[in-house]
Amino acid sequence: MKRLGAICAGLALASCASSGRPQPMQGDDDRQQTVNLAYVRPGDRRTFAIEYVGRVSAIPAGTKTLRIWMPVPQDTTVQSIRDLRFSRKPRLATEPRYGNRIAYWEIAEPGESVEISMSFTCSRIEILTDLALLRQEGQDPPGRYSIFKHADTLVVVDEEIRRLSDEITRGRNGTVEKARAIYEYVVSRMSYDKNHAGWGTGSTRHACEAGKGNCTDFHALFNSLCRAQGIASGFEIGLYLPYERRRDEKLGGYHCWAFFRVPGKTWVPVDCSEAKRNPDRLEFFFGGHTSNRVTLSTGRDIVLEPRQEGAPLNYFLNPDAEADGKPVKTEKAWSYRDLD
Repeated sequence: MKRLGAICAGLALASCASSGRPQPMQGDDDRQQTVNLAYVRPGDRRTFAIEYVGRVSAIPAGTKTLRIWMPVPQDTTVQSIRDLRFSRKPRLATEPRYGNRIAYWEIAEPGESVEISMSFTCSRIEILTDLALLRQEGQDPPGRYSIFKHADTLVVVDEEIRRLSDEITRGRNGTVEKARAIYEYVVSRMSYDKNHAGWGTGSTRHACEAGKGNCTDFHALFNSLCRAQGIASGFEIGLYLPYERRRDEKLGGYHCWAFFRVPGKTWVPVDCSEAKRNPDRLEFFFGGHTSNRVTLSTGRDIVLEPRQEGAPLNYFLNPDAEADGKPVKTEKAWSYRDLD
């Protein structure tokens, strides 16, 4: 097989009414990557309190209206959110493309800076997919999950990617076998490296040309190669705790991960960048996700609700803000405390 770069170079104050447990599957929303627990083996569960702080600094003098959007975690089959609170009462909304939940504020004459905090308790289960149950596929209705089958701005699906994907999956049969070949390719060919220009945008082209990056770049390449095979594959981003249980630790980073869909069955998790960083867990991270994470949003090219004046967001992790219709810089910080 040719070198990766050579092949690809052409390219409200509110509380959540919840039992505290991830919710059973009740009708699959095709905007989200809903894991069907019928295909998941029992695993670890972790519960923790999170405080997420969004800051808008250096607001231009004379600003009349500051608009702020913040990603809000929500219940899924693998994640339960309760005790959701904000330091300033928001308007809660849902954007239509992916169903992401959003807190929104309009602040008149905001001054030089604004800080808003969001706190919640998350209970997250470890996902251990029983891949043996997925050997025989079903069918999804035509048109379902279409947003996970087409290119995004930086998640490219072109002729070069199709040729590469065909080469990687040659001789493999079925969705799981093809996705496994793509997973192994991404993990083996990419280097986890943030010491170069261009990393962290989640760009398929960057992944191909540089052969390195962070989780966004790993999973952009995985998404592209799957979609080139007609396999629905998507992206989630959020907060990532240390593997070891600790107390009251301040953190600031993020993590993202991917899924692919086995038709008629379930979404299957993968974590290519963690597999690269933890080679002894290569098997686990194909079909497995650890419980030390919180999903904040799904998807790429996010149009907020209410709609922002600026371009769609590459992904939605930090708060977004506009001062009188013009983008302004934001920051986030967060801390956690284990509750079990």
